Amino acid sequence: MSAEIRDQVPAESPGAREIGFAVPQIYNASRVLFDNLTKGRGDKVALLGPAGTRTYAELCAEVCRWGNGFTSLGLKRGDRVLLFLDDTPAYPAAFFGAVRAGFVPLLINTLTPPDLLQFYLADSGAAVAVADAEFCVRFNAEACKDTGLRTLIVVNGEAGEHAAPQAIAAAGWLAQFSAELAEADTHRNEMAFWMYSSGSTGRPKGIVHLQHDMAYSEAAFAKNVLKLGPDDICFSVPKIFFAYGFGNSVTFPFSAGAATLLMPGQPRPATIFQAIERFKPTVFFGLPTLYTSLTKAEGADKTDFSSLRMALSAAEVLSAEVFNGWKKLTGLEIVEGLGSTEVLHIYLSNSPDKKKLGAAGLRVPGYEVALRDKEGREVGDDEEGILWVRGDSNTPLYWNRPDKSAETIREGGWIYTGDRFVRDSDGFHFFRGRADDLVKISGQWVYPLEVELCLADHPEIRECAVFAAELPDRRMTLKAVVVMNDRRFDQGMTTRKLQDYVKGKLLPYKYPREVIFIDELPKTGTGKIDRQALLRM
Repeated sequence: MSAEIRDQVPAESPGAREIGFAVPQIYNASRVLFDNLTKGRGDKVALLGPAGTRTYAELCAEVCRWGNGFTSLGLKRGDRVLLFLDDTPAYPAAFFGAVRAGFVPLLINTLTPPDLLQFYLADSGAAVAVADAEFCVRFNAEACKDTGLRTLIVVNGEAGEHAAPQAIAAAGWLAQFSAELAEADTHRNEMAFWMYSSGSTGRPKGIVHLQHDMAYSEAAFAKNVLKLGPDDICFSVPKIFFAYGFGNSVTFPFSAGAATLLMPGQPRPATIFQAIERFKPTVFFGLPTLYTSLTKAEGADKTDFSSLRMALSAAEVLSAEVFNGWKKLTGLEIVEGLGSTEVLHIYLSNSPDKKKLGAAGLRVPGYEVALRDKEGREVGDDEEGILWVRGDSNTPLYWNRPDKSAETIREGGWIYTGDRFVRDSDGFHFFRGRADDLVKISGQWVYPLEVELCLADHPEIRECAVFAAELPDRRMTLKAVVVMNDRRFDQGMTTRKLQDYVKGKLLPYKYPREVIFIDELPKTGTGKIDRQALLRM
């Protein structure tokens, strides 16, 4: 399979030429980390946070022990290693250890239940897994049934009694292995690691990334937008298993010789505020839902944010209220962007000096983007089209899913995102929803996202989600699920007020027929609104 993938990927692309990107044919992604040793940064701090500090030399030594340890388990080149880890130093150490030794780590959401974990193990054929002690209970008989899992390596504690019988503690096990390991002679287009899609529209898909993809996303996005230096400290609240968090916490800081602040556990506002004051990060990465929570949280106005020079957001549209609330709190304007796991990181982005509120941003150098109609013809400025993107960090395929690969990965290496956008004359792209979420209400077509963005700007609303729902008579209606800033309100009166607000801002027929008030919106493991959970309400 690795050779087949290698043959599918062109040697050079227009995006690579644009940013001058080039790596040798024989290339291993662990160089993102190990190049810091050749640059004399061995004594510099690479990781810090509540779970401990590591210099680049210490981290590289741990990586080598992990790589040698995986090799001792009888793994062969290209074999998969499932990582079920929170954000502690063990994560980058195990990840790079697998990659450096020529194995393929899988980055798995730590909220995954045993039945879905069984699917990941069976689908990937992983024989080895690495998990935090607190997550070992998920590796029960249900999760391990009909899989090839042989060994579970436990970090940050001991395996519980319910863990798979093949569990071993990492601490003593790793100590026996050498702290030196030459990198595997992998091809630049050989498999390096996988991430899985959320599975919101069906069975999760294994998204394959190649050895050169990390370096490419850094050369395209980080160098042009973040502009990190060795003195920076990156703090990504979105976890490493999320493609956005992986770039923020692993690829970008290590590529620049910077440090990354890792914070395990639930990202509660008080904990985030404490981490910012204690560890003094310079670049902060969040999501709209997180920024909403932080700006409204107790103690926000007493927190010292002066170490931060930049704050970024991705994944969902940022409202004006959240943007202005964060700016009032910290003095920083949030830099918004859009990416995907299939592309590995962000390909549309604003920047500190070029931005428009509500826009996903401009094309990131190194990526080609096009807006096309349903027939594949490009549309012009101020016309709505579906976004296609191409760059050298694009996945070449979904693992063992030729049907889904054909739907998403089109001829010439383009990815069909299914996202509708409008591009203005300045090149800024504005999200208009999914290609398939148009719904007819009272005989008129409506995009739920348009209504959601309208409500999100209401000063009394903390956060909200709007979606289409089918009535018993098969007609469609719009439902709004709303979290109010002040929990003391009259529901009937507030419902009418919000409906009138939408009627006044948009066309009258676009108002939500039903408004549901709850204390908190459900969230996925990546911090996005869990829309599947809302549909079940």
